[in-house]
Amino acid sequence: MNILVFLIAFIAAAIGSLCGIGGGVVIKPVMDVFSVADTAVINFLSGCTMLCMSGYSVIRNKVSGDSVIDAKLDYPLAIGAAFGGVLGRALYNQVALMFANQNMASAVQALVLFVVTFGILLYTLHKSSITSRHITGVTRCLLVGGILGICSSFLGIGGGPINLAVLFYLFSMPQKRAAQSSLFIILCAQLTSTSILILQGVHMRSECMMIVGMGCCGILGGIVGQKLNRKVDEKFLDVLFLLMMVVIMGICAFNVLKYLV
Repeated sequence: MNILVFLIAFIAAAIGSLCGIGGGVVIKPVMDVFSVADTAVINFLSGCTMLCMSGYSVIRNKVSGDSVIDAKLDYPLAIGAAFGGVLGRALYNQVALMFANQNMASAVQALVLFVVTFGILLYTLHKSSITSRHITGVTRCLLVGGILGICSSFLGIGGGPINLAVLFYLFSMPQKRAAQSSLFIILCAQLTSTSILILQGVHMRSECMMIVGMGCCGILGGIVGQKLNRKVDEKFLDVLFLLMMVVIMGICAFNVLKYLV
């Protein structure tokens, strides 16, 4: 089972680093399919993987001189996402307390992720006919980042696809620019969210080998994704993004039925 989980983490991190979706949106629902652990532990393992992957990608871009992170725009977004991550985790805990059966909370997560992913898919398909905006200002960026952080933490996915759709629409970012910004936001949000889970003792229910292994797979996936990102064009990334949305919706639909039946 460990080999399967490591493979999932590596592929998800590579794809996530390549097109900016983070990979958590793949790891979380796929690990739910195989029931490798309870929801809280899966959220923690996914968060560790995305923390390592996004951290490597952001640092690598900075060191190589390829970083296009804008302090005036991306820093407020990331700070807002970090605080939003705290609120999102608290929101999920409240939802989980509403159900005696933990599977129901997981079903809610999967259903919300399906609806959100479907909305992102529709937006992406019609993006060319939708006039994007160009938001500026620290307060607005903090607010947008906070909403992104709440969504990503509540769903336990890192928020990559949501980040990209919002960055496309509200900030008129091209694909590769949005991918870097998304990974920076994921890094800050996951740092906060994972720290909270550690304080809650969730890490004590995870095998040390599993945590280290998934973290290493996240970094290796980030390396592969970064190399591929420099070789492919925007159109390929757009197609890959759409394909991943369809795959994620299918997995979420399966998980909803699995938890409810």
